Formats: sequence, structure tokens, C-alpha cells
Amino acid sequence: MSGRLFGAAITRVEDARLLTGTGHYVDDIELPGMLHAAFVRANFAHGRIRSIDKGDALAMPGVVAIYTMDDFADIAQGPMPAMAPHPLLKTPITYHPLSDAEVRHVGEAIAIVLADNRANAEDAAAAVMLDVEYLPAVSDVVLARVANSPTTHSQYASNIAATMKAGFGDCSKVFAKADHVLTEHFDIHRGGCHAMECRGVVANIDLLTDALTISTSSQSPYMVRRHLAAYLKRDENGIRVMTPDVGGGFGPKANVYAEEFAVALAAIKIRRPVKWIEDRQEHFVATTQQRGQIWSLDVAFDNDGRMRAISGHCIHDNGAYAPYGLILPATAIASFPGPYALEALDLTVDVVLTNLVPTSPVRGACRPNVAFLLERLADRIARHLGIDRQDVRQRSFVKADQMPYTTGMKARDGSPISYDSGDYVGALNLVLEKIGASDFETRRKEAKRRGKLRGLGIASCVEDTGLGPFEGASIRVTPAGRVIVATGASSQGQGHRTAFAQIAADALGVELDDVTVETADTAKFPLGISTIASRIAVTAGSSVQLAADKVRAKAITFASHQLEVDEQDLELEAGAVHVKGIPDMKIKLSEIAGALAGSTGVPLPGNMEPDLAATAYFNSNALTFAYGANACEVEIDPETGDIRVVRYVVVHDCGKLINPLIVDGQIRGGVVHGIGNALFERMIYDEQGQPLTTTYGDYLLPMASEMPPIEIHHMETPSPRNPIGVKGAGEGGTIPAAACVISAVEDALGPNGPFISAHPISPQQVVQWLEVAR
Repeated sequence: MSGRLFGAAITRVEDARLLTGTGHYVDDIELPGMLHAAFVRANFAHGRIRSIDKGDALAMPGVVAIYTMDDFADIAQGPMPAMAPHPLLKTPITYHPLSDAEVRHVGEAIAIVLADNRANAEDAAAAVMLDVEYLPAVSDVVLARVANSPTTHSQYASNIAATMKAGFGDCSKVFAKADHVLTEHFDIHRGGCHAMECRGVVANIDLLTDALTISTSSQSPYMVRRHLAAYLKRDENGIRVMTPDVGGGFGPKANVYAEEFAVALAAIKIRRPVKWIEDRQEHFVATTQQRGQIWSLDVAFDNDGRMRAISGHCIHDNGAYAPYGLILPATAIASFPGPYALEALDLTVDVVLTNLVPTSPVRGACRPNVAFLLERLADRIARHLGIDRQDVRQRSFVKADQMPYTTGMKARDGSPISYDSGDYVGALNLVLEKIGASDFETRRKEAKRRGKLRGLGIASCVEDTGLGPFEGASIRVTPAGRVIVATGASSQGQGHRTAFAQIAADALGVELDDVTVETADTAKFPLGISTIASRIAVTAGSSVQLAADKVRAKAITFASHQLEVDEQDLELEAGAVHVKGIPDMKIKLSEIAGALAGSTGVPLPGNMEPDLAATAYFNSNALTFAYGANACEVEIDPETGDIRVVRYVVVHDCGKLINPLIVDGQIRGGVVHGIGNALFERMIYDEQGQPLTTTYGDYLLPMASEMPPIEIHHMETPSPRNPIGVKGAGEGGTIPAAACVISAVEDALGPNGPFISAHPISPQQVVQWLEVAR
């Protein structure tokens, strides 16, 4: 699909407001009588609370109330509902809004303090005294899996929450006839979220109606409403949840958090508005983290490098709870076999609890893990056989003429997973061309003259996008001629307002400035799922198109009655329906909207329904699969081990581009995320579960000074699985990036260097590797 605006690189309509400081975030909300919350958090990883002394804290200046879970017993009790139930989890492993008697990780919320300002609340929180029976903690996921390990939850006999299995074909037969078999072990360390804006919640209770209004920095406002209503045993209509501007989400803000419930319970209890804003120190110990996994994989392959089968086992660190169910390890399994046409696959994942912050999806969920595994295996095969890395991939990838390609894996509903469209080999060839792989050795030699080691890395990926079941949209044309688009899809900086306005404006023949987009307010649109898994362009974008098509058809039907012309002789452009070839014979959309708004005693033409409006839900019954190929070059200082990514090229296919400028921004940001995963971000704990990297002095994030120029090239293979031919783009930059960077580092270290099977890597490791090689 393409049009006047669909496909145009239009500057985002959100930018002027956000860049001039007039955005409106949760912390900007001020309400009369509002109290500020701070949490009493555990400074130990595992323990049983015997008593809580609030006396001194309650006497401090500005303190209004201090609540524990027991204080909410008249409102609600028990653990929070499971956000994503899974049959393997017989009992949901979820938080209480405030800790029950047992605390299971550093940072878990024990009590909530309400005061007249945040400073007073924090001072009082520090004065609350806890009497604790300390229990053994386990922070190493490998040790946690052992039968005699301390248990994360004292009531459980084991830390293994679930064992997941998946695969296809007969691995034993494929391995038996393979020319070669290799075994490798991989360690992918956990990291954090670190969005620009931390989490935040404002809850307010209407004293007349008892209606509850919540503003939250969330990717999932409708899930917050649904689960909070279930917990409070209230009808959803009595709870309004909305997200103002959100300063980044990246997955962790898709969770429904204990703090959201606790702030709501406090507002109900105190009968006043309550605000809580997470500070950065809390973020390190209370916001879910990402993808700590240890893998052992066997790979079978031919003499020419063709990858045939993979089997193996994963130990997945889920942290102390499973607030997101088994979505993260399930995503890891579902991301196989990536772009590779395997004959067989056999995987087992043990989901293990530890006394650490829970893990949940962070940009890409576990797709970057699987891309790292597959791409590292491809490089390992090439190294073993002494052939080019691209040869392994070109011989092993699914080919364009095999599309649609059934992988052998199963979706959650048991249906076969099938890639819809794409040219994986073509993308790899294009990225090698664009980075100039054929003359890379010249650049390597030039770097050596400067005392640097230069390496070239490559990596490819496939990403499932457009996850169901649906998102929806309504479109209404007002008598003033404004087009109002409402949707439940929340935005955390993706440019939804621009993209949806482009779709609607094209379909209705109006200008972009004529469209207003309202998102993520349960009072303005009835249903929504979540902004996760690169799904919104497919689900909500398609819904906007379908709703606009309905409005367009209704406008033409009305004009046909009024102008006494057959519908096929009419067209809609410039905000009016006019007769083809007779532009002055027309009726404006504003006039149609005014007529359909009704006048006393005046019948509507043709028994039409009132209002120039429509609602549509696109049911995403089949995933769409974006894909990409990355190549980068790094330079290493052999004296210090410093690694610099000096060039990065992306070839990406997300189907039809609604707005190339927005897609480029998504991909560029994703690459930065992946470089951080490869070289910088590492959340470290000691044996007792105490976090050791809780400031940006020791938890490193990539800065602008570390970023290379990122060159992006698009292929457009439309998806046949939605009406606008799009695929998701939010995570495609991240998924192959760590694998690409590590591939380049390994190439720079040369044939005597190690096979790198873990990330992040540090300058100290590089120096050690070079010493061993020498």
C-alpha cells in the first residue's frame, strides 16, 4: 500500500511539543491535596519479616500515613493476578502489592509511606524499622537449579518453576548422518531497562462516585485496568487508566507492577490523590530486567557448512517472581530456527527462580539471545571448516522461493509457524555490498599501520511481529471537519500519532494537520492489549485503515444520495466527496458529518446510521515476519582492549513503510541498544543477591561518543497477512546487533583469538585474550 502520505518520510507531529519541553509526563501531574509516596524496600535478598515498627516514621514532619499489606485487608488481599498465565505454572508466582511475610529480592516493596512531599516520604521510609529473620539466598542460576540449593520461595521444594520443550524433526537421525557436530556453551548476562523516564503512577479516587483514575507510565494501560479490576473485584467501567507521554518503555513497562496496585490501594484507603515516581536507584532494584540465560548447544552440519540441526538445553534466570508468566523463555524457544532452514530442532529450557529482580522482555525479549546463538554457531562452523562466514549462511538460510516457509515450530495455539515473505540471502548480500566487504582487508591493513586491530562482523535475524489477538481504532469526522482517531495502542516514543494520522489522512483525503490522534486512555477507547513485540503497526495501523475505509464508504454513500450520483462516479479528496471529472460538484466531509449529527425532525438520507464514524478491530490471526542483515566494523586498541564500533550498516525489511523516518529512528535506537548489550551493560550481584552495579558509574550505558554512523537500507517485501502490508520494526535493530558486534570483535582478534560465546565483553577480557594469543 502507498499513497500521498503513507510511505512519506514526514517529521513526527509529536516532536515539536516534546522537544520544546511541553510534553506531559506522569510527574507533571499535580492534583489538589495530592500526597507523595515512597516505598520501604528490602535491602536483603531473602528473609521473613517478623514485625514492622512504623512509630518513629509516623511522627516525622509531613507524614500522613504508612501502609503495609495488612492495612489493605479491607480492600483487597492476596497475590496479584497473573498477567500471562501459562499451563506449566500451576500456581502463579506473582508479587503482592506490598510484600507478604516473605521478601525474595533486594528492592521488593514492603510498605508505602505517604507524605506532603517526596523528600519527607523518603526520610520516613528510611526510619521504618524491620525485624527480619534472614533466609538463605541464591543468586547464581546454575546453583539455583541444583536439588539441594536454597529455595527462592521457602514454600517450594525446587527453584525450577517450569521446564519447556520444543522442536521438530528427528535430531538423532540428522546428527547421526551429519558430516560434523560441534558443541558450544553460551552465557548471556542479564541487564536492565534504563528508559529515559523511570516508572511512575498517580492514582485518584472520586469521592462522589468512588471511580478510580490512574495515570501510569506504562505500555499496557488496558492490562493495568483489567488486572486491577479483577484484584479489587470492581467492574472495569469504574476504573480509568491512561498513559500521558511516556519516556521510553522497551518492554519492562509492559508489566503490571506491584507499585501500580499499591499506589491505587493507598489512594482508595486515604481518599486522596497519591503520586509515586520511581527514582533511578529504585529502577536498578525494582524494574524488571532482561534475559539472563546459559545455553549448551550441539549443531550438526555438512562439509560445505550447511547447518542441518540443533539440539540443546537452556537455564533461564527468571528472578524471584514470574509477573510476566513464561513469556520470556517461551519467546526464546519460538525464535528458533531464525533464518535457518533446519531439518530438526530439539530444545529444553529450565525456567529457574533466583533471589534477584525478575526478568521480563526488554527490546526484543529473548530474540537477541537466539540471534546471538544462531549467528555465533554460523561463525563457529565457518571457523571450523575454514570457509567464509557468509557461505555458511547463504547455504543454510531459507530461500526466497521457499516463501511462505513453514519452519516446523508451533505457535501458542498449536498452529504451524510460517514465515510470510522475505529474501534472507538477498538481505545478507546487500549488507555485504553496502559495507564494502570485498575490500575490507584494505581497511584492516590500514588500521594495523595505526596500531589498531580491525574486524568485520555480520549477523542476520528474523523477527515475529504483529502479535495478536487485536488492537482497535475508531475514526470520527466532526462537523468542524476534524478527523479524530482513537485507539488503545499506547506510545512510548514510537511516533504512533504521526503514523496513524498518515494512514487516516490518506484514506480520507485530508491533510495531516486535520487529524487528531488520541491514544491509551480507557475512557476514550474501550479495548486494547499492549504495545509490545513490534505489533502496533500491524494491529493498530491496520485497524486505523479499516475504520477509515468504513468512514470513507459512508461518506461516499451519503454524497451519492445528496448529489444523486452513483457511488462509483464519486471520489474523496481534499476533504470532500466530488463527482469524478467535475471537482466543483462536491460535498465536504464537514457538511456530511454535520448532516449525520442530525437535526430535529429531519430524517437521515437512505436510513443511514447517525455520525460519520466507524470502529474497527484488526484480528491478527497470523504473525508477520520482519527480517534483517547487519554488518559492522570495529577497531580494537591492543594495549588497552578498548573496542570502538566504527561503522554499522543495516539492511532491514519490515514490509511496506508507513514512515521511513520513523522506521529509521526505531532501527537506529535498536542498534544502540544492541551495542550496549554487547559491550557495556552488565547487572552484577554477589552470592547473597546484593546488586553491585547500581549507579551509572559501574553499570555502563553506551553514550553518543561510542556510537558509530549507522547506515540503513530498506527492502520492502509486503506482508500478505494484513491490509496495509506492514511488518513490525520496533526491535529489529536490536535483535542481531550484539551478535554482529561480537562477530566483528572475534574477527579483529584473528584466528588465534578465542571463540567468543558470551556477552557483554570487556576491555580487560580483550587484553587477556590477546596475551593468550601472543
